[in-house]
Amino acid sequence: MATSAFGQCNLLPRTTTTMNPTQLQSPRQLFSLSFNRQSLITSSSRALSMFTQSEGFSSVINQKHCREEYQNRFQTCAVRELTGSVTSTQGHRFAIVVARFNDLITKKLLEGALRTFKSYNSEDVDVVWVPGCFEIGLAAQQLGKSRKYQGILCIGAVIRGDTSHYDAVVNATTSGVVSAGLNSGTPCIFGVLTCDTLEQAFDRAGGKWGNKGAEAALTAIEMASLFLEPLE
Repeated sequence: MATSAFGQCNLLPRTTTTMNPTQLQSPRQLFSLSFNRQSLITSSSRALSMFTQSEGFSSVINQKHCREEYQNRFQTCAVRELTGSVTSTQGHRFAIVVARFNDLITKKLLEGALRTFKSYNSEDVDVVWVPGCFEIGLAAQQLGKSRKYQGILCIGAVIRGDTSHYDAVVNATTSGVVSAGLNSGTPCIFGVLTCDTLEQAFDRAGGKWGNKGAEAALTAIEMASLFLEPLE
């Protein structure tokens, strides 16, 4: 019996009925290997673990990673890349759907969005007011289907209260904005704040975390530029 990294094995004489006299006179004997399967699995797993931790195996992985990265770069160079731009808004018309509920916040978000559009020389902007965030999706979808706008910005603010009403409004608003873009084919940008407190909302409406309305306006400009030509 012998032991190796692959487990224990027994050397057993192998009998044969076809041996001729010449073979019987040979000093050589025939053997067959009988492996202990459990030992083989355990030992091979231990050996694989040791090999995985070795520098040689790490080097192999690094070489494979480098080779795959090079192939990915080559493939990227072989296809057309499309990206939007925020350098020009010429010929773009935008609409902003704003929820009146929590207007202390939404007005600040609207002001940030309008300033951004103006700074990028895009003043052809229509503002549409709706009662609350729940109604944003429907209004955005109708505006998108009109084909008058290259981008629609959806602005609102939902503040968590003591009931589950917050979750219902947030889920409906998110789904409504997504559906509006998919159904109309016009980019509909999600600029709705979903905050736990009023303080968090003010921080994101021109406070220490910036103005999310301005950020959403930049997204609208980029997406409008991307959709200026059909994606084929």
